[in-house]
Amino acid sequence: MWKKVAPARRALIAQLVRYALVGLGVTSVQALVYWLLAEQAQLHSQIANFAGYLCAVGCGYVLHGRYTFSGAAMPEGGAAHVARGGRFVVASLVSWGLNALWVWLCVSWRGWPTWTPIPAMLLVTPALVFVLNKKWVFR
Repeated sequence: MWKKVAPARRALIAQLVRYALVGLGVTSVQALVYWLLAEQAQLHSQIANFAGYLCAVGCGYVLHGRYTFSGAAMPEGGAAHVARGGRFVVASLVSWGLNALWVWLCVSWRGWPTWTPIPAMLLVTPALVFVLNKKWVFR
């Protein structure tokens, strides 16, 4: 059955699997840092979320660039690498903003437990950011 799938579709499916594996690891780092700081250290939930973001963004750039989107042309020269890095930072800020929204909606606005934004952090945010990374960052 796999051989009947068009090569371009197989490549996309393989990339999605790599993205899911790397993204799950990176997002888990972010969520773990968030939870530890918000729940255990009693930091404000948004500060804890931002700290988690900072931990995850560096890991994400390296791992997604080398593994998930390994077929993308490597930037030549310092300026091209800086441009790609800048696009990645913008995409990751979108990710951070979405996660901040989930934290605000669940914890600040609804008053739910600190773990409640984590499902959206693990499922919704990565799906949206995949499109940004594929179409804009690692094109």
